[in-house]
Amino acid sequence: MDQHLHIISFDIPYPPDYGGVIDVYYKIKTLSEAGVKIHLHCFEYNRKPEKKLEEICFTVDYYPRKNGLGTHLSLKPYIVGSRTSAELENNLLKDQYPILFEGLHTCYLISDKRFSKRLRIYRESNIEHQYYFHLFKAGKGIRNKAFFYIESLKLKNYQKYLRYADLMLVVSEDDRKYLKKAFPSKRIEYMPSFHKEDGVFMKEGSGSFALYHGKLSVPENEQAAAYLIREVWDPSMPELVISGHNPSPALGMMARGKKNIRIIPNPSEDKMFELIRDAHLHIMVSFQPTGLKLKLLNALYNGRFCLVNKNMVAGTLLAPLCLIADDPDGLREKAMSCFGEEFTEEMIQARLMHLKNTYSNKKNCKELMNFLTLRYEKDISPR
Repeated sequence: MDQHLHIISFDIPYPPDYGGVIDVYYKIKTLSEAGVKIHLHCFEYNRKPEKKLEEICFTVDYYPRKNGLGTHLSLKPYIVGSRTSAELENNLLKDQYPILFEGLHTCYLISDKRFSKRLRIYRESNIEHQYYFHLFKAGKGIRNKAFFYIESLKLKNYQKYLRYADLMLVVSEDDRKYLKKAFPSKRIEYMPSFHKEDGVFMKEGSGSFALYHGKLSVPENEQAAAYLIREVWDPSMPELVISGHNPSPALGMMARGKKNIRIIPNPSEDKMFELIRDAHLHIMVSFQPTGLKLKLLNALYNGRFCLVNKNMVAGTLLAPLCLIADDPDGLREKAMSCFGEEFTEEMIQARLMHLKNTYSNKKNCKELMNFLTLRYEKDISPR
C-alpha cells in the first residue's frame, strides 16, 4: 500500500547548504528512495523553485512568504505569521495523508480543527524561543536586537500550540527532555537530523590548517567566529580558515593583519567540501546548547579531528568523537596537541562504527515510515 506524506518546509530545501534545509532535503531524499510519495510544500524567499525537488517528490508546491508590516506587528511570531497561505490550506485538504511540520515556523495550521483527524507530526530543530534569545544576545544594533528579543517572547508564547501535535520528533536528547517536561502527555521521539551520507570521505594523514565553517550571516555563527579570532587563535598557531556564506565586513576587519587567519567568503559547494576534507582540525563553538549542529555532523563524516565546546554536543551522542574544551586556554592547548597527531584508518573506522549506530539515514527513515502507519487515536501514546 502506497505511503503518502505532506511535508511543509520553512524554505526551499535545495541546495542543502545550511543547517535546517540539510535535514529536510536528505529526509525527503531518503524517504523517496524508500518508496514514500512526498507532497512537498515550500515557502519561497531568496531561493528559486528547484527542478531537483520535482525529481524526488510526488508533488511540489511553492508559496510566497508574507513580509509586510502587518506580519511584523502580529501577535504571531514573524517566522510563523510570514508562512501562511490559503493555497496551502486547500492543497492539504484534498486528502487525508499525514502532515509533517518542519520546525515551529510551519505550524500555523497545526491547531486547525479541519486537520484534527490527521496524523500531525512536529519536527523540532531547535527550542526556538531559546534560540532567538541567544540571537538577541549575539545580535548587533538596537533594531536587530529588539526584533530577536520580541520574537523570542512571541515564540515562547506560541510554543503552546505544539500540544496539537500527535507526535514530536526531536534532534537532541536535551530538547526531548525539555519538550517532555512542557508536554508530558505527548509522544516525543529522538530522531537525529538527516544528512549527506553517500560515502566515506575522511582522509588519513594530516592537514596544515584548522577550519571553522557555517552560515556566517547568522549572528551566532559570526559570534563564534569572532570569539575564535579574538580569544582563541594566537600568532604562534597554524592557519585558521573561516569560511561560509556572507561574512560581515566587521568579521573581515577582525581578521585583517592576522597572518595566520584567512576568511573565504561564499565558497562553492565543491570548495567547501574540499576545505572540510583537507583541514587537519575542525574547531566549532556554540553559545547555546539546543538543537543538533549539522556542521559538526558534516565534519565528522567528511573531515579529520573535531574540537568543540560542550554546547556543540549537548544532548547528542557525538561527544566521544570530539575533543572538548570550554575556554580559550583549553581550546588552544587541545588544538596545538592535535596538530601533532596523524589521523589514522583506525580512527576512521571507529568513528564510522559509532555514527552508523545512531546517525544512519536509512535507520531513521525506517523508524519514520513506521510512525506514518500509526493511528494516533490508539497508537500514539506517551513515551
